[in-house]
Amino acid sequence: MIRVLAIDDEPLALRQLVTYISKVPFLELAGQCRSALEAREIMEHDVVDAIFCDINMPDLSGMDFVRQLAAPPLIVFTTAYSEYAIEGYKVNAVDYLLKPFGMNDFLRASMKIQEQYNLRHPNTPQQQSSPVQADGTIFVKTDYRVVRIAISDIRYIEGMSEYLKIHLEGQKPVITLLSMKKMEDYLPPTQFMRIHRSYIVNLQKIQEVNKNRIILDADTYLPLGDLYKEQFNDYLTRNFLGK
Repeated sequence: MIRVLAIDDEPLALRQLVTYISKVPFLELAGQCRSALEAREIMEHDVVDAIFCDINMPDLSGMDFVRQLAAPPLIVFTTAYSEYAIEGYKVNAVDYLLKPFGMNDFLRASMKIQEQYNLRHPNTPQQQSSPVQADGTIFVKTDYRVVRIAISDIRYIEGMSEYLKIHLEGQKPVITLLSMKKMEDYLPPTQFMRIHRSYIVNLQKIQEVNKNRIILDADTYLPLGDLYKEQFNDYLTRNFLGK
C-alpha cells in the first residue's frame, strides 16, 4: 500500500480528497491536514510515500512547503489556479490537478503515483494477490464455517456495521465479518462497483437505472449515493449504446 497525505485548508476539498483516496485500492490514508505546518508534524513521525497538496494555503503555501522538504515524497498538487502548473513541475511534481476535478482525474494521478512508487521501490512486495480463485470463487468465513462462493452468483453486498451481507442468486445470503473496503479491494473492479457507503453491486446484475435507484429486479432497488454518482455515471457513459 502507498501511504498518502491529504492537505487542503478548505474542509470540503479536503473531504473530497479523503473520499477519493478511500476508493483507490492501492492507496492508504496516512493523515489529513488543514495546513502545511500540520502536515510537516505528521511527516516527522510517520511514513508518507506521497502527498496530495493544495498550493494556495495561508501561513505556508503548498509550493513552499514542498521546496523545504529535504527528501520530498511523490507530489500531486491540487489547486484552483492554473498559473501554478509550471511551478509545480519545477519541483518535480508527479501530477497537477486543477479544481474542480473528478474521480477519473484523481485516479489518473494516482496511477502516476503508483508507477513512480514502483520505480522507487523495485523490490517492494506488491499488494497481496487477489483471493479470487482461478475458477472465479472466493472463500468466506460465516459463523463457524468457511464456504465457497462463486463471484458470478453475488448480486450485491450490503454493509451492516462491522458485518457484510452477501446476497446471492437463488441462495440464502451469507453474513461475514469483513469491512466494505476490504471486500471492495478483493473483488474485480471490472465486475463490481461500490455505489453507496453500504452497497457494492455486481454490475452484470443491473437491469435498470432510474434516477438515483439501481434496479436488479422487480423487488430489489439499491440507492446510488452522492459520493459514488460520478464514478457510476462514468461507467454508464462508457457502456451506453446510442446518444
